[in-house]
Amino acid sequence: MIDVVIFFFLLGLFARLVGSDLRLPEALYETLSIYLLLAIGLKGGIELSQQPLLELVPEVAGVVVLSFFIPFLLYPLFRFLKFDSADSASVGAHFGSVSVVTFAVVSAALVREGIAYEQHAPLWVAVMEAPGLIAGVMLARMGRAKSEMSPHTPKSNAWGKLLHDVVFGKSVLLLLGGLLIGAVAGVEGTEPIKAVFIDPFKGVLALFLLELGLVAGSRLAEVKRFGFRIVLIGVLVPLFLSLLGARLGVLLDLSVGGVAIMATLAASASYIAAPTAMRIAVPEANAGLSITISLGIVFPFNVVIGIPLYIWLAQRLAG
Repeated sequence: MIDVVIFFFLLGLFARLVGSDLRLPEALYETLSIYLLLAIGLKGGIELSQQPLLELVPEVAGVVVLSFFIPFLLYPLFRFLKFDSADSASVGAHFGSVSVVTFAVVSAALVREGIAYEQHAPLWVAVMEAPGLIAGVMLARMGRAKSEMSPHTPKSNAWGKLLHDVVFGKSVLLLLGGLLIGAVAGVEGTEPIKAVFIDPFKGVLALFLLELGLVAGSRLAEVKRFGFRIVLIGVLVPLFLSLLGARLGVLLDLSVGGVAIMATLAASASYIAAPTAMRIAVPEANAGLSITISLGIVFPFNVVIGIPLYIWLAQRLAG
């Protein structure tokens, strides 16, 4: 099962590889980035408005903590593998966030196999978008501050600036702002803007992935120098993270299907929100490296091999 928008990424990649002059105007890319971040936040907020939040507090808290700490868990590994600070933070943020398409694939697989799962599972996707991105921005800013900060700069000032940049940076502000607007307005309140922010989402995403394909294609020469490391990351990291997700699902007493979805979300890597946020917040990071790992390796691995393994793991742990 391949989502149609992925073909737009492949088109952009092919265009760059054959030396086409195809490119999107920088202003259009900026507009698409703002749109996607707001739309993702709004969709998550609308989902939040329909849930009995008090009953779901343990689940929400669990997935937020997991998403936030994944970049911190992976950052030392990426640094050990000789990635620089910005790239380590960016790739970690991609893993800390989630892939909505991967969630759709595992949901379809569970339905096909007759395995029930919690109907509010989309809520987990919504609340796992931002924490990993915030952690990634924090790691990048910490690395940048460490290299730029004068020995005479008060640490309190450095941390205060870091907190301000993380909370009020454009990418995080748009995501969390959209989430809050959607949660407060709800389904009825957002109905007048549904035709702008909800219905055209896939089409705008396709254009955005076309640009990402162009970006990835232009950076492939740089990615080659990382060699086999990115393949190991794209295969072994999802397997490791799926164990953490599955254990969290068991701890939260989820159904077999819920544990499988939790394992899959933990193992997935974002190629929608994370590239947008990192391109804005950490422009010095190698966008081609992150998108190649998340979309070129992690996504196909999860769809073809990972999801059946995660369902099997859930059946062993929660069956």
